[in-house]
Amino acid sequence: MKRVSPLLLVLLVLGSFFATYNLLTMIIHSKTSSEEWDDPFLMPQNLNEFGGSKSKYHVAVTATDAPYIQWQCRIMYYWYKKVRDMPGSEMGKFTRILHSGKPDSLMEEIPTFVVDPLPEGLDRGYIVLNRPWAFVQWLEKATIDEEYVLMAEPDHIFVNPLPNLARGKSPAGFPFFYIKPSDHETVIRKYYPEEKGSLMDIDPIGNSPVIIRKSVLEEISPTWMNISLRMKDDPATDKAFGWVLEMYAYAVASALHDVRHILREDFMLQPPWDEKIGKKFILHYTYGCDYNLKGELTYGKIGEWRFDKRSHLSEPIPRNLSLPPPGVPESVVRLVQMVNEATANIPNWDTL
Repeated sequence: MKRVSPLLLVLLVLGSFFATYNLLTMIIHSKTSSEEWDDPFLMPQNLNEFGGSKSKYHVAVTATDAPYIQWQCRIMYYWYKKVRDMPGSEMGKFTRILHSGKPDSLMEEIPTFVVDPLPEGLDRGYIVLNRPWAFVQWLEKATIDEEYVLMAEPDHIFVNPLPNLARGKSPAGFPFFYIKPSDHETVIRKYYPEEKGSLMDIDPIGNSPVIIRKSVLEEISPTWMNISLRMKDDPATDKAFGWVLEMYAYAVASALHDVRHILREDFMLQPPWDEKIGKKFILHYTYGCDYNLKGELTYGKIGEWRFDKRSHLSEPIPRNLSLPPPGVPESVVRLVQMVNEATANIPNWDTL
């Protein structure tokens, strides 16, 4: 055989390289354009790495017009605006879903969608029961540009830019240590019969924080609402679940629709139990923070220094709160600092 010239060999290698590159590019484009990632653990860490343009999520928080909820929403919205456009964030628009049935004084300050509350008496004094009904109405009536939704709560503060943690049809949720379906098998089986599967298929979550594809939430929400009402109407279930009843209802509804969540412990921190912020994304200040002047936690006993949102039920939390004493964990210090920054910069904080 005649010797092949070096130039021809180079051309053959280059041609093979470009053919392989184009084939791989076509496969990747085809894969990501559908976004049907069935295995969340095989997905890219960021859909935008593959040119995805629909990974932004809409931030949605349900609320009443009570002063206690209003001041929390104002602080939350302030920090949403601060982190929305930071590197690493995939936040889209923001909506406060107001389930009081009528506009309130924050309509001009916070993007708001007004929905109806449940008929009088149906919530039996459990106001959270309005949450799934609010989402059902919002999803049916509102124009939502983003493909994903973050279900959040008024007492959430964004401490780091939050990417879209969901992957395709698999939502992302925060695992709560106190949501234990296997501890309530007799009760759970009233709503999730054995033929549906194991109790292990029910994720240890509530509806918030959860980032979920909008179309999946549209499927789950009516079931979530109906199960919440059924659970509240059953004395044994109501007694077993108490204030987390609606959380169990969301977890069961998701399982009934064969929806499993990617459990992300870094989704949220909850002071005073979580002491470090690190790379976590949402600070949830639902627990009271009580300390003595030595910086020692006195949980269950009112401390010499304290931060507790429930101390401010009828009026806005004061501006310029005192910082905790030395020795108090970073998470509590940051919480007070972030509340102080928000209240110092939100117009008409004391008067609106």
